[in-house]
Amino acid sequence: MMLSPDQAEADLSWTQSDPESMLNGLKSAGCTSDEPGDVEDRPKCKSDQPLSREEKRRRRRATAKYRSAHATRERIRVEAFNVAFAELRKLLPTLPPDKKLSKIEILRLAICYISYLNHVLDV
Repeated sequence: MMLSPDQAEADLSWTQSDPESMLNGLKSAGCTSDEPGDVEDRPKCKSDQPLSREEKRRRRRATAKYRSAHATRERIRVEAFNVAFAELRKLLPTLPPDKKLSKIEILRLAICYISYLNHVLDV
């Protein structure tokens, strides 16, 4: 968990087992008050305030459902990427024809082949 400089040390009080130190931490964060009165008069706790857009996004991305969906999208993207390279590889002439090429070699060879075809059409 990353701590920002504006976070109070009271945010860490939940890890303490002593109830008195927890209560003191909540008081210093403004989450509770010793004075009797209406609930509306009490200061709001940090967790009662609306979350920022970034915090909402961070919490949503921390869920297992989101991570699973993201991993599925990434697998589909990578598979489509690999299929596209395989199709491009089939169109390029090489010796031997079944030579294994890296993605960068496929791209470089495709550029050279396109240049060659342009040259053939111009002549």
